[in-house]
Amino acid sequence: MIPAMPASAVAAPRPRPRRVARAVLGFGRVAVMGTVAVLLLIAGVWASWGTAQHVMLTKGRERGTVEVTRCGDGVCSGPYAPVSAGSRARGRVVLEDSVAVAEGRTYSVVVKPGGVGVVRSGSAGVLYAWVPLGGALLLASVVVAGGLRRTRVAWGMAGAGVVLLTAAFVAV
Repeated sequence: MIPAMPASAVAAPRPRPRRVARAVLGFGRVAVMGTVAVLLLIAGVWASWGTAQHVMLTKGRERGTVEVTRCGDGVCSGPYAPVSAGSRARGRVVLEDSVAVAEGRTYSVVVKPGGVGVVRSGSAGVLYAWVPLGGALLLASVVVAGGLRRTRVAWGMAGAGVVLLTAAFVAV
């Protein structure tokens, strides 16, 4: 600075181009990885809600039991015995075949509206319905840890996913 020049006339130093580029790339990384994590969680909720709505919101729905008599082609079927008022007996209802369904066993179910499809009810049905969300939590935790560098949040998400999947496995 020249001694005769006032202090306000000195120009502020310009930010270096590398710092600006690093800040822009950092913001871009956070935006993209945050979007991916949110989309994974939304997809998990979306995939789970198709079944979970029938299991969790049972008011006005037909509830009963089904004795599985036949399994094949990805579905199991059997006669339906009503438990709730207003429900009617059916000779055959269809239950999704999974590792949790075996021939000769009886399961409590909720009838899906407008068809012969049923889903398991009770705590086992609720937990089984939310399994896709558990998987989405595990996937999103990797994105949060690696892309967003939020390890504590990622560990919490992964823990919640593992707890949900383990509870569903034990209950079913």
